[in-house]
Amino acid sequence: MDNTNWTSVSHFVLLGISTSPEEQIPLFFLFLFMYAINISGNLAIITLIVSTPRLHTPMYIFLSNLALTDICFTSTTVPKMLQNIFSSTKAISYMGCLAQTYFFICFAAMENFLLAVMAYDRYVAICHPFRYHMTLTRMLCMQMVAGCHVLSHLHALLHTLLMGQLIFCANNRIPHFFCDLYPLMKISCASTHLNTLMIHTEGVIAINGTLVLIIASYACIISAVHRIPSARGKWRAFSTCGSHLAVVAIFYGTLTWVYFRPLSSYSVTKGRIVTVMYTVITPTLNPFIYSLRNGDVKGAFRKWMNRLQASFFT
Repeated sequence: MDNTNWTSVSHFVLLGISTSPEEQIPLFFLFLFMYAINISGNLAIITLIVSTPRLHTPMYIFLSNLALTDICFTSTTVPKMLQNIFSSTKAISYMGCLAQTYFFICFAAMENFLLAVMAYDRYVAICHPFRYHMTLTRMLCMQMVAGCHVLSHLHALLHTLLMGQLIFCANNRIPHFFCDLYPLMKISCASTHLNTLMIHTEGVIAINGTLVLIIASYACIISAVHRIPSARGKWRAFSTCGSHLAVVAIFYGTLTWVYFRPLSSYSVTKGRIVTVMYTVITPTLNPFIYSLRNGDVKGAFRKWMNRLQASFFT
């Protein structure tokens, strides 16, 4: 077969999570509800942080960027999935599919890098508390966030360009709810060796590299916390990290299960279910995980609600 850069398909068909007609309406309302919670919850966190001067610290600068990333992350896939539930064609154009792949990878990588930056923030805050504000200056925070953006776009550009080199013949039906890498590679009629190689090399370095930084940061944190004499002091130190650890466990656990395995052993059915965990459920849970375990956020939220009530009744 001629392996020149061309494709014989003008669009793909996204089959969705389920092809059963009786499951379409429940799935629509379930994902619409989670999407609405995700948008409103993360917007509330961003609004709280922006409007509360006391929260203009490195930790909350990173948290607001994570909330914005979560909104963009789910908005890349969920609206199209909701539209396709009631669509007779369930189609997405070839360029639209590549664009969705690009932004999905970009925001997934952005979340990955931000979680590593937030782990470093907790390391400095707990292990070097007296140097915290001297180390994590506003300029350094902005540079770290900008670096996350640059690395995320480069990571997404690499894998999208490689995906654009694949040839798709007669089969244009994707058994997934968005244009993910492995389902696209499964239906390609060209060799996907280079794509798989880059996922298992550059992808592993990008994902596992940040995971190593997170583990190293928390190893230092645990060592420092064990030196605190009082049990109350230990609990207070660990409570500031518990929410972050919960997000890290869900995000990296599901991401590793989906992508860091041979393409031949990838199960589309299991893959799309696990993918829902880090594309929809984790971004939806993040506002609750970070707010319910965070006294500063809960305090700012109460003051915000009191101001709204006061302005409403006056």
